[in-house]
Amino acid sequence: MSSTPQHDVDHALAYPEPPAHPNWRRRGAAKPRPLTPDQQQHNREVLALALRKSRAA
Repeated sequence: MSSTPQHDVDHALAYPEPPAHPNWRRRGAAKPRPLTPDQQQHNREVLALALRKSRAA
């Protein structure tokens, strides 16, 4: 027997995951949909509110 302590280690987690198979990828780059003016305004309002709260804390 070995005198070193045994640890339950999953050695499979020590290596990075292999890249996905090329067939799993979509054809062509997915293009982002532009935000509507209403969505842009909402995002600005939410951001301003969050900034005010973070400065007050």
